[in-house]
Amino acid sequence: MNKLLCVAVSLWFATAAAAQDAVVLKGAVDIHIHSLPDSRPRALDALEAARQARDRGMRAIVLKNHYEWTSGLAFIVRKALPGIEVFGGVDLNLPVGGINPAAVEYMALSAPGVGKIVWMPTFDSENAVRFDKANRPFVSVSKGGELLQPVKEVIALIARHNLVLATGHSTADEGLAMLREARRAGVRQMVVTHAINPPILMSVPQMQEAATLGAYIEFVGSTLKSADAQTRMDRFADAIRKIGPEFCILSTDLGQQGNEMPTDGFVAFIAAMRARGITSQEIDVRTTRNPARLLGLTPAG
Repeated sequence: MNKLLCVAVSLWFATAAAAQDAVVLKGAVDIHIHSLPDSRPRALDALEAARQARDRGMRAIVLKNHYEWTSGLAFIVRKALPGIEVFGGVDLNLPVGGINPAAVEYMALSAPGVGKIVWMPTFDSENAVRFDKANRPFVSVSKGGELLQPVKEVIALIARHNLVLATGHSTADEGLAMLREARRAGVRQMVVTHAINPPILMSVPQMQEAATLGAYIEFVGSTLKSADAQTRMDRFADAIRKIGPEFCILSTDLGQQGNEMPTDGFVAFIAAMRARGITSQEIDVRTTRNPARLLGLTPAG
């Protein structure tokens, strides 16, 4: 009898935890998930990522790959798994030709409405390579403080096709320069890629300036297993308060092998923010409303 009681209690707690997770993630949108296929170790494939998100009540996810388009993959996952909106994009690193307007044009025409985000260079950005003190080729976005002409051409295409500009791993100053150019070009949706994280390291005043230019500021939970996790969460909560919930987006940047699954990490990230006094209403703005607007989704009914 005692064993049966223990089993029953365990099942009750498991059911209660699952129900709580569904409430936490209901309608949520994660704009930053890594999945297979990829040249880096990933914990799950794109279909598994979408299924887990759908089963936890999420509304949408964005598949990210540093080295190739995810727009076609997102198109296939949508067909295979109804009940969740899946988006992709293109990251302008070396394998797609760096700052390559043709890569952006191809995505816009081949998967309209599904290929949504254009990330400026990330791992291959000049800033990332120099930050890592690596000796390898990189992709520049500026010279002498001025954006390169191909960057301006890519931004014009983002505006023309109603895509999302994500600033990637460029310097804080380069990110702000891209946002200013994007605003001039008529880009309607912009996001600063994990602005506070290395190698971007935006200050709060810089993030506030980015917000005044019309960009959302992305905060990624990543793994909460790391030694610096609690300190990171403290810094995130402080910055979010100073910027304001209407300008921020919470996402996971998860999917790496050895880290939490994206949905589990999202729940943990939300819990960490709540523990630091961020209200449920403020979290809802950052996990449902703001990322949905970024992707051009209509308000949830």
